[in-house]
Amino acid sequence: MNIFISTISRDLKMAVRKPSSFLNPLMFFVISISLFPIAVSPEAEALSSMAPGIIWVITMLSVLLSLNTLFHYDFDNGVLEQIITSHHSLTLILLAKTLAHWILSGLPIIILSPFLGMALFLDSKSIVILVFTLIIATPCLSLIGSIGASLVVGIKNSGMLLSLLILPLYIPILIFATSAISHAQSNLAFDGQFYFLGFILIISLMVTPFLSALSLKISLE
Repeated sequence: MNIFISTISRDLKMAVRKPSSFLNPLMFFVISISLFPIAVSPEAEALSSMAPGIIWVITMLSVLLSLNTLFHYDFDNGVLEQIITSHHSLTLILLAKTLAHWILSGLPIIILSPFLGMALFLDSKSIVILVFTLIIATPCLSLIGSIGASLVVGIKNSGMLLSLLILPLYIPILIFATSAISHAQSNLAFDGQFYFLGFILIISLMVTPFLSALSLKISLE
């Protein structure tokens, strides 16, 4: 457990030293959503109907932008090889690194989402559902993304390849998250969507650290 906490602490300190690694995706998230009322329509009805899709698509892209930094610095410094050859659990270390990534990428999005939801004229109930979908599903984005990041860690300019690997795996999350918010807007039941999102989170927590560890070993061989 000490290695788990120390890994999170180390990654957060590294991010503070290089704030662009998490500030750039966050600025992309805020600016992209802010431009939609200008580019599409300033009408409240039109924006509120599109808001779930807008916020969730931009969320996925923002997390995707930040995935390159998940293992990049450790690979350049030779730390990844030391982690793999150490006596500590590789899956536990990768889970800690993924949690640190979520704190830097997913958590700020959750905090900002109510304000951006209001900017897109979402009602209070829909904003609450939006926040809950982000709380449940943004950890899934980081966990699933860690598999792709570990596969392309040794490849330069791997952003496009990472997108091709990860975006198809994000589609079920996008479908259920946006559907839950849309159902809330229409005063329909949305329990089923949350059950599926919770199921995806549990499976991601159980499976992705092992797949990421295996992918990392293959990439560094």
